[in-house]
Amino acid sequence: MRATSQGHMPDGQQVEAIIIRVQQGERECYSRIVDVYQQPIYRYCCRMLGNKQDAEDAVQDVLVKAYQSIGRYKPTVSFSAWLYRIAGNHCLNLLRQQRRQGYFLRLFRPDTAVAGPEEELVERLYSPALEAALGRLSLEERNLLVLRVFEEQSFPEISAILNISSNALHKRMERIKRKVREIMQAEEGISWTGQESVMSTKI
Repeated sequence: MRATSQGHMPDGQQVEAIIIRVQQGERECYSRIVDVYQQPIYRYCCRMLGNKQDAEDAVQDVLVKAYQSIGRYKPTVSFSAWLYRIAGNHCLNLLRQQRRQGYFLRLFRPDTAVAGPEEELVERLYSPALEAALGRLSLEERNLLVLRVFEEQSFPEISAILNISSNALHKRMERIKRKVREIMQAEEGISWTGQESVMSTKI
């Protein structure tokens, strides 16, 4: 995977300006978009797929898909949300096609964590009971959890990415928390206390 440049990274408005230039035919400007989003999308794909090689392949596919579709992008949502939507759909399709049961169980293991500031959170969250609970979430529930906990997306951002109303999103998150808590409590009587306090600060 090509290394991200270390120069100044454009902000949201600058990204939108670059997108317009790309749409107008200055296709070489797309390299700036790659510089901005390659690492975040790679990290997200790694969390979703649980495998670094698969994530490297996925991020390239996602960036190519975005390039091919960029003419249809309209700033009714942020470009970031639009790109995460493409990445999420791509990862979910891969997981459905491959039927990779248990892939999510690796996401919370400290020894397979993606390098970055989220490692401490992973270490604090991980437990066999939590692993069992997460393994019983649907792909859509897991996607929502990854976006919120690991990608630290705000509720408005997730709402734009998943095209879900803010009210419905909050309800889904509450259901996920309740589902995880109930499964954990059923796992050999292990209490959710501890993990819940950490998770609730993110969810």
